[in-house]
Amino acid sequence: MTGTAIEWYDFFLYSTAAALVFPHLFFPSFDPITGTLASFATFAIGYVARPFGAVFFGHFGDKIGRKTTLVTTLMIMGISTFLIGVMPPYSLIGVWAPVLIVLLRLCQGVGVGGEWGGAVVMVVESAPRAKRGYYGSFPQLGVPLGLLASTAVFALVSALPNDSFLSWGWRIPFLVSAALVGVGMFIRLRVQESPVFQEIKQGKKVVKAPLIELFKRHPKDLVLTLGTRFATDITFNIINVFALVYATNQLGLPRSLLLNAIIIGSAVELVTLPLFGKLSDRIGRRAVYLIGAVFVAVYGFAIFPLLDTRNEFLIILMYVIGIAVSQASVYGVQSTWFAELFGTRVRYTGASLPYQIAGIITSGPAPLLATYLFATYNNTVPIALYIALTALISLACAYYLRETFKRGLKESRRENEDGDTIIPPGPVNSPSPVVGGEGGAGTKEEF
Repeated sequence: MTGTAIEWYDFFLYSTAAALVFPHLFFPSFDPITGTLASFATFAIGYVARPFGAVFFGHFGDKIGRKTTLVTTLMIMGISTFLIGVMPPYSLIGVWAPVLIVLLRLCQGVGVGGEWGGAVVMVVESAPRAKRGYYGSFPQLGVPLGLLASTAVFALVSALPNDSFLSWGWRIPFLVSAALVGVGMFIRLRVQESPVFQEIKQGKKVVKAPLIELFKRHPKDLVLTLGTRFATDITFNIINVFALVYATNQLGLPRSLLLNAIIIGSAVELVTLPLFGKLSDRIGRRAVYLIGAVFVAVYGFAIFPLLDTRNEFLIILMYVIGIAVSQASVYGVQSTWFAELFGTRVRYTGASLPYQIAGIITSGPAPLLATYLFATYNNTVPIALYIALTALISLACAYYLRETFKRGLKESRRENEDGDTIIPPGPVNSPSPVVGGEGGAGTKEEF
């Protein structure tokens, strides 16, 4: 959880800076709308790089271990973020400023692309079966913790006079990352390897090409898990990135109000994420997700009307519900659900890849598309329709994904890790054999 929070702190710093700082410092020759679009384009590039990080680190995470890859991803993220903090502006080095920003954002994307899946797999493989949903939600806390920390530091420096904020104040949050990464490295170097992975490594059952094995055995799961990401990603980035620009530029609201609202929403999500994870241990991952996806579709129509009131309480309420309920209800169960869907030998790659590919389709373009829709229609209703449509896509994908909360991690749907048909314990001619392991319940067909 700590390492993941630091990774997301670094990643979200860029998101906030892309909305409030970079259009002025790295794209100053453009008009305001074009400058914002250019800045959001560099924001989106980080999402393009994430699947490469998922494949690269997933490969080694499934071959040599979860721990080593998690240490490496943290180092990459920390160095990239620190270098952004010392980057000269366009006025000093010209076109090299945006070029170097793009390269460092790519490095951030590669780092976080390998981070999430490894952290989730490490926790889920170490948790007791009956509490996997609860413990699996803790890596998810890295998002609100990282968002809370990055926004809080930005809120502090944004209180500086505007000239000071744009010249040196915005750099402080990026430079602080170096100290945080040191803390994360201290913790991660002392974490034990996942016991489930150790077992297959000692048994020499590690596959040579996890990605090929994944495509061969889990094509349907890959597509459906990718689709479930839509409801989570798009709403989150519209609220936390595009809404900052809309509220400050169109409504004239102080950025301090919006940043404080994000902080409060993130703080509340620290409580709601484990609650949704715990609920999934009782009624199932799919049931919790389906309810959440419906809420996301409906709530999209409330975001901008609440902002348009310019009422401080209602704006904070919008962020609290948007982050701590709408986003948390679908995000809180995805970590455990993704990890349970894939076999141990491809679990790191399987959990990471759909999560990160979805970012290219959903997270990265969301602020760009929202800006385009508003500029084209001069209305926020098309943005609400965009949110609702993507939530319905996620709803459909989740409906067709199988439930996993009663399965053991060594069980796959029809095959074990060696690719052989599961032979359950008990009489050979039993009509409803029980799949063995850890006190699970159900028939072979159910799995």
